[in-house]
Amino acid sequence: MEFAYSLVQLANGTTSIRSLAEGETFHPVIGPVAEAEALYVRQLRLPERLQASTDEEWVLWDVGLGSAANVTTAIRHLAEIPQRIRIVSFDHTLEPLRFARDHAQELGYPVGFETAFGALLERQHCEFTHGRLSVHWQAEVADFPSRIQSTEPLPAPHAIFYDAYSPARNPAMWTLPLFRRLFERLNPQRHCAVATYSRATLLRTTLLQAGFFVGAGEATGEKEETTLASNTPSLIPRPLGSDWLGRAMRSTSAEPLETAFYRQAPLTEATRAALMDHPQFRQP
Repeated sequence: MEFAYSLVQLANGTTSIRSLAEGETFHPVIGPVAEAEALYVRQLRLPERLQASTDEEWVLWDVGLGSAANVTTAIRHLAEIPQRIRIVSFDHTLEPLRFARDHAQELGYPVGFETAFGALLERQHCEFTHGRLSVHWQAEVADFPSRIQSTEPLPAPHAIFYDAYSPARNPAMWTLPLFRRLFERLNPQRHCAVATYSRATLLRTTLLQAGFFVGAGEATGEKEETTLASNTPSLIPRPLGSDWLGRAMRSTSAEPLETAFYRQAPLTEATRAALMDHPQFRQP
């Protein structure tokens, strides 16, 4: 289905992919590799956390595989760490991955991973070494909201890349039931951090309501802030505080989505009370 995608040159000269069906360009501002480095690799402190891990296997969830720019960039930054990593990538289609493999030279980041891409396309899993890093990579080709709600087992992650289309474009990926179930999938004894490009009040309220601690993430591209969430405050360098809570209380678009129908609404009294009682904001 090559006709569904095209190569595009961004303003900074980087080549990326455009989905013609969705009318969306992947990593549209600073390009695939620079965005992955800023938003995921550095912000989630992947090299430091993997290096320090004593777990037999370190687990990364990649929600929104797309053309695999996020994963390949992460692997390159982790290549000299003698550890084992299991990557679980989720997407409803592998066609962007196929397009990236077929245009590896133009895009750059797939170069060296063509065999892995081929195995994912054919069998949905592969194992290989990259430098000193041992990689087990599997692709879950399914509707993520349905997959996360299922009872089928998944390895509990140490880190999550959350790279779905925006709540307005794809509300099913940003609902409170989804993030509550995602939080339930975490191992309470395993510190996990989630990074995403959005800084929307609605998203941050949803994450807090789901049980996460939430903070402001680093700037990337044209975004002054992104969002970082975790099941432990120790992985949140800049936690949201009373100033943010006050803005959320006044916002006209802060109430979490309960269903896959996008709408904007202020906080309900129940949500206000729950936020005030969250450990992140609770007064001693």
